Amino acid sequence: MTLSIEKKREKIAELIEKLKNSKGVILTEYQGLNVFQMSKLREGFKEKKIVFKVIKNTLMEKACQEVGIKELSSDLVGCIAVVLSTEDVIEPARLLKEYIEKDKIGLKIKSGYIEGRYVNAEKIKEIASLPARDVLIAKVIGSVQSPLYRLNFVLQSPIRDLVFTLKAIQDKKES
Repeated sequence: MTLSIEKKREKIAELIEKLKNSKGVILTEYQGLNVFQMSKLREGFKEKKIVFKVIKNTLMEKACQEVGIKELSSDLVGCIAVVLSTEDVIEPARLLKEYIEKDKIGLKIKSGYIEGRYVNAEKIKEIASLPARDVLIAKVIGSVQSPLYRLNFVLQSPIRDLVFTLKAIQDKKES
């Protein structure tokens, strides 16, 4: 089905808006996926507020040129689906990796553009192996809190020892 020039312009404008608002863009090759697998993949992304969309390569290329993401143009060959995330950068990569490993689907990660940088497939797989954002924040907070708790315990120790000593002296004098 061919699109009219107006429809193409609308699609390109919509893509440009999505690319500008997204923190992460991942290009995938979906050749070999059946309708059930594609639907399951879309549902999983939709739950996490991530866009998974099949887009014509020429439209995506024009949108990338307009936004200034020229590096992705070389990877726009074959059956391409785009994953766009406006909130979390790690979650889409993790979901893709999970679907590929768990369901043994024929999805292939090609490349991406994450927070202003072009990223190849290997880097995206490394990003996917990182813990979730909340887990990373909790680890940082824990590593900051731990020394403070230890310092607090050490600083309270002389006072606690003094209280125990005075209590022992009081008990001894009473008896």
